Amino acid sequence: MLRAHRNFLLFFVPATVVWTGWLMLMAAGGRWGLFLHNWHMAVTMLFGSFIAGATSEGGGAVAFPVMTLIFNVTPVVARDFSLMIQTIGMGAATCVIFFQRIPVERRALVWASLGGAAGVILGLEFIHLPPAFAKMLFLSTWLAFAFALYWVNRYREREVHERIVHFLPRHAVLLLGTGVIGGVVSSITGSGLDICTFSLLVLRLRINEKVGTPTSVVLMALNAAVGFCYKGLVMPQGMEAEAWGYWYVCVPIVVLGAPFGAWFIKNKSRLFIASILYVSIGAQFLWGIYLLDVYRQPGLAAFSAGVFAAGVLLFHYMAQRGVRRLEWLSATGHT
Repeated sequence: MLRAHRNFLLFFVPATVVWTGWLMLMAAGGRWGLFLHNWHMAVTMLFGSFIAGATSEGGGAVAFPVMTLIFNVTPVVARDFSLMIQTIGMGAATCVIFFQRIPVERRALVWASLGGAAGVILGLEFIHLPPAFAKMLFLSTWLAFAFALYWVNRYREREVHERIVHFLPRHAVLLLGTGVIGGVVSSITGSGLDICTFSLLVLRLRINEKVGTPTSVVLMALNAAVGFCYKGLVMPQGMEAEAWGYWYVCVPIVVLGAPFGAWFIKNKSRLFIASILYVSIGAQFLWGIYLLDVYRQPGLAAFSAGVFAAGVLLFHYMAQRGVRRLEWLSATGHT
């Protein structure tokens, strides 16, 4: 009974706080009509927020391809919306993760979040891609990650750890550098720090997916908040007006969806988590190839193939280094 009461409070206290503020904003601005025009985004984020809390895919990893490929929203608007909505949804999931004491790699949180903050700010200021290329950067990077994760999970009984064993300064540098790269990707597509850090933890440092997933959720919540605040408060143009319209109708959905995803995945196996990623990433990529007519655009096709190849090589290198790391840990007794 006490446990059920605690779980109820865990979900609904943060939601009540967010709903209260949301209701005040909706009433003050007379924004109820937004539901008539943007209800499709609320439905999208019902699924997207669950995925955000349950896997290393942020809510933006669902929102960005759906918005840009199906609803024909510009990548800039989709990126802004992704940063905004993940601040709320994955922030709520972070509360669940910490209050339920779901294991995370705390040193990864520190170093990757520092790099991610620098990366997302640099990307917002200096990196701008044409819409089609931004879409394919997202899809090709995620597909490469799916291949790498499948490759390493062929060995179902492979050794994994709950923390970074024998943490050294070079691991801090790795996490910091990976954070910068992930932050830059987040500045283009609305998510990226989560997948980059998750890849490093799982493939290179051999962390259990059940630890890597909540760690990536917390990291993306922090990174999205940094991007949201920086573009909204520091950059002259602020967040795109269209993104605000989508945000208002999705806030009450994601504040429950993402925490529910984090709770749902708590006792699931790492291979179950990986299976969810394979299906969602594969479907997104095929849909993107079809809608963008990539096969009829040689430049875009070459860019996509290059990103995919570079990603596969990088993730494969991480996995190979992970094997060596296990061998070294075993030989030196650091297990």
